Amino acid sequence: PTQAGGDALMGDGQTQAPGAWQQLEQLEGSGINAADLKKLKEKGFHTVEAVAHATRKELGEIKGISDQKVDKLLAAAHKMVDMGFSSATEIYQQRQETLHLTTGSKDLDELLRGGIETGSITEIFGEFRTGKTQLCHTLCVTTQLPLEQGGAEGKAMYIDTEGTFRPERLCEIAEKYGLDGADVLDNVAYARAYNSEHQLQLLAEAAGMMSDTRFGLIIIDSATGLYRTDYSGRGELSARQMHLAKFLRALSNLAAQFGVACVITNQVVAQVDGGASFGDNKKPIGGNIIAHASTTRLYFRKGRGENRVCKVYDSPCLP
Repeated sequence: PTQAGGDALMGDGQTQAPGAWQQLEQLEGSGINAADLKKLKEKGFHTVEAVAHATRKELGEIKGISDQKVDKLLAAAHKMVDMGFSSATEIYQQRQETLHLTTGSKDLDELLRGGIETGSITEIFGEFRTGKTQLCHTLCVTTQLPLEQGGAEGKAMYIDTEGTFRPERLCEIAEKYGLDGADVLDNVAYARAYNSEHQLQLLAEAAGMMSDTRFGLIIIDSATGLYRTDYSGRGELSARQMHLAKFLRALSNLAAQFGVACVITNQVVAQVDGGASFGDNKKPIGGNIIAHASTTRLYFRKGRGENRVCKVYDSPCLP
């Protein structure tokens, strides 16, 4: 089975599905040498697709890559990557092969028509204690399940910005699914992000890891927390939104290139302009930048007692 956006079946370059990502080494030759490829990898370009999707400006900013070499790289990459039009029928067939990761909740899976979609960004926002981080922990386990059980048979990646990752919770969830806790932990790559620049840098490292082994999921919990502290006041709002847009674009590229499910959590703020949603005054932070980058947006809130309510806030295909 393939994933939306294309992915190597095992990520080792041996068995690739049609339209799967291609190793960067395939660009070597015709004036492009191993030293050039090394410079590209240091900047987070690990596949032919990453080069093909990059702008001339992005490649030109890499130290040691001349304008002439940029032209050669783009020409070679564009020959190997189809970036033109496709028929709606082809896209429809690709969509039929899209994997969905089970959330561990039958009702939530039903609402999402199978679970969390791979190859796109899903945003989960809500107040504290609404279950956002718990769902992230559950997905780290379910992505390792066989395809027929709602998994992706892949590893999980967890970028933590708030210090809420708990490996012991993964062991408890693994037990529920009959999986070995030690194996589950080995298959989760964890990194703590300490500032917004580090958060972006970790995505470049993630691309390198995904080009070497199969991952089914990447989680950023939370995507916006560090931006709220690194950039303060209206004077820095423009710079914050530009950096956030850059981060979300890099995340979207990972989803497209490697077919992984990208799950980001987001915080909420109180609305004071009277434009309340769902009968309350909470809205997700990040503005239009994060709204446009996320394919599916889920709103979590507290229900009665220990129950939690999920509403589809925005989606191109869900009701």
